[in-house]
Order: sequence, then structure tokens, then C-alpha cells
Amino acid sequence: MSKAFTRESDDDFDLSIPNRLSPIPTGGKNYVTRAGVERLRAELSELLQTQGSATAAESRRKLHDRIRYLDQSLESSVLVDPPPQPWDHVRFGATVIVRYPDGEEVRYRIVGADEADPSKDWISWCSPLATALMDRKVGERVKFRAPAGEQQLEIVRISYE
Repeated sequence: MSKAFTRESDDDFDLSIPNRLSPIPTGGKNYVTRAGVERLRAELSELLQTQGSATAAESRRKLHDRIRYLDQSLESSVLVDPPPQPWDHVRFGATVIVRYPDGEEVRYRIVGADEADPSKDWISWCSPLATALMDRKVGERVKFRAPAGEQQLEIVRISYE
């Protein structure tokens, strides 16, 4: 259908199926934090409530695709709670503060593939950076291959929210 024959309200839905920044490795599990499960369930609930209000066929299709994606994600998810204290190693769900060679400190949170959000510095557990940080301790230096080349980071702090 031509764009000229659609109503503005047909474009109200932003239902694009996300492309995982770091796909889950073949045979890997769809790990997710408790907060991540809650966010996925809340989004699914909201979409199910708006399902009847989608007007254009494309909006209905996108809505249906997103609902199906969330259903599959929740069905395949494996909930991982934070490990017991002491929190001396980086594990799934950790918030890790690292120091770059130039002195800049950045906080990353290691989350599930469906939770990753670069704008919040939430990285997927299967991303190259998270893989490099896993099982490491405060004070350790970690080599990480970034798109700009190899970097060396120092782990400054580990916490779990």
C-alpha cells in the first residue's frame, strides 16, 4: 500500500524485532536477569492489550511478530539470579567498572542477549567484552579486542544490582 493511503496512526507502533547485538552461540542458553524477565513480560502484556487497536495490516503484522518474538524469548529464557556474596568474580548480571588506559572509567552491566542496550552500557553475556570479563577479579587487567583494535582494561569494581 502506498504511504499516501495510510493514516498517521498506522505508524504509531515501533515494533521492530530487535537484532541481537551478540547472538546467542549455537547451543547456548537464553540467559536473562530477573529484571529482564519482568521487562519482557511487561512489554508482552502491553502489546497484548494494544493488539486490537492496530489498524493497518503492516502494524498488525509487526505487532504479531513482536508478540511472537517475546513469547519465544520468554519461553526459552533461563533466569539467572545474582551469585551469593562475596562478589569477587565477574559473572552474569554483574555491573563492572573498568578503567581504560587513558584513565576513563566505564560501567558495564552484563545481561541477557534480549536485554542488551548500548545506550545504558548493558552488554550481552556473549559479547566479546563480556566474554573477556567473565570470571575475572578486581584489579585484573583484561585484554579485549574492540573494533578499533586490542585494548587492555583494568577491573576496578564488581557489584550486582
